[in-house]
Amino acid sequence: MQKTWLKNYPEGVPAEIDANLYPTLVDLMETAFRKFPQRAAYKMMGRQITFAQIDEASKALAAYLQGLGLEKGDRVAIMMPNVMQYPIAVAAVLRAGFVVVNVNPLYTPRELEHQLKDSGAKAIVILENFAATLQQAMANVPTKHVILASMGELLGFPKGLIVNYVVRKVKKLVPPFELPGAVRYADAVARGRAQSYKAPKLGPSDIAVLQYTGGTTGISKGAVLLHRNLVANTLQAEAWYQPALKKVPADEPLMSVCALPLYHIFGFTTNMMLSMHLGGCNVLIPNPRDLPALFKELSKHRIHSLPAVNTLFLAMANHADFDTVDWSHLVISVGGGMAVQQATAKLWLDKTGCPIVEGYGLSETSPVASCNPTDSTTYTGTIGMPLSSTELCLLDDEGREVVAPGATGEIAIRGPQVMAGYWQRPDETAKVMTADGYFRTGDVGIVDERGYFKIVDRKKDMILVSGFNVYPNEVEDVLTLMDGVLEAAAVGVPDSKSGEAVKVVIVKKPGALGNISEADVRAYCEANLTGYKRPKIVEFRTELPKTPVGKILRRELRDKT
Repeated sequence: MQKTWLKNYPEGVPAEIDANLYPTLVDLMETAFRKFPQRAAYKMMGRQITFAQIDEASKALAAYLQGLGLEKGDRVAIMMPNVMQYPIAVAAVLRAGFVVVNVNPLYTPRELEHQLKDSGAKAIVILENFAATLQQAMANVPTKHVILASMGELLGFPKGLIVNYVVRKVKKLVPPFELPGAVRYADAVARGRAQSYKAPKLGPSDIAVLQYTGGTTGISKGAVLLHRNLVANTLQAEAWYQPALKKVPADEPLMSVCALPLYHIFGFTTNMMLSMHLGGCNVLIPNPRDLPALFKELSKHRIHSLPAVNTLFLAMANHADFDTVDWSHLVISVGGGMAVQQATAKLWLDKTGCPIVEGYGLSETSPVASCNPTDSTTYTGTIGMPLSSTELCLLDDEGREVVAPGATGEIAIRGPQVMAGYWQRPDETAKVMTADGYFRTGDVGIVDERGYFKIVDRKKDMILVSGFNVYPNEVEDVLTLMDGVLEAAAVGVPDSKSGEAVKVVIVKKPGALGNISEADVRAYCEANLTGYKRPKIVEFRTELPKTPVGKILRRELRDKT
């Protein structure tokens, strides 16, 4: 496809970026540590941590991890919400020469066990709130080293003690657990300070992150993101943001809201890595669903940047506390993870004067592949244009490029941010990578004469709940293991808050064996599926619609909602 989009790039955005500017993420981070030592890198609950403090703590933790006997390339899982230990742990794992495995802290024992086994993670850094989940999986996973963090330990005295007391004793958010041999985060850092850190030899082609994503088979797969993939996407985002970043006063570090979970690739790259590269500061929001707490925190800061999903923009704009925040300094609002709705975009613009620019990406693309210009003033309903050094094209079922005006095709992406493949799954990799290096997304789109792409459908049956992928086969596999369930089908249905929600249709086993209720199904799902994967709608039928060869007609289940 001709790069028609280049002539429509905003002024100051280059056609190409130098993806070799930093050989690795470690080089990118250590450059920031040297350039901005005294700047605040993260703020949370009235406490801040500087780049120099992250530098020192992460080097100590890296030395501790190396002292465990792990070898270069070994995987280390991180299972925490947005707390200050997260970026320290990421820097430590990478500086030690290991691979970050981002883990959703809300995973059930079943989901956690799969990811730890599949990745072969030998160690995990985990918030104590989720230690009971790990305990239930420990017997079956290769993870032998556990580092336990707590909500309050980096918040200083006496606030840290108070926060830990409230979390543990008042809100009872730390279920009882037993993890013999686990080491407290503070102890691990202290021990690391007494050990020698040895910088490993790392290069652009070394693996930095395993970012797990669902699959059409229902098996969660690790997207292999190399150092060069994540460096490239950080620099691509920087280049694309230039028209907006120029509006921030030169003497003011960029202040970003970090409400996106850092374990999600959107937050990992656009909050953590980009802010680090720019010497900016992230305001950490551990629980963005607690809107009063979110607004209380944001009211203390001059906010320049807010990356978020449509559901958060909408919830914030409709909240009574919205005007407690000074939005006059906001220069960039980036929407991703799910489609930005026109009504949300209009409301946000009316209330802040800063338009939401919608972007598009996947775990497999580190994540950003395209975005609307950051100097946009109107809602386009598109996913924008390919970023610098990125090509998008449309392919038909045979892999041929679709060039007819207005014709639809599967969106395919080529660029330095595209993953190396799926972890230990060459068969799955072959399904999505073309011979000439394009990643087939499974999303069906069109492109206009300006080079703006728009998603019109999904080839996959994936359900997108508040920016998180839910794969029907996984939900169905879990449900069919439940006593009383003969068959189950999961589909996505429109939802005003989350974009889509999960609906399950169940056929009960005949007779007394099928004596189950909706409440039983919901309780079972609560025990076996993360919150966003659980059904909002549960329906019972005597049979499921199927093709002549027995394939469930999911579209018919959606259409009849």
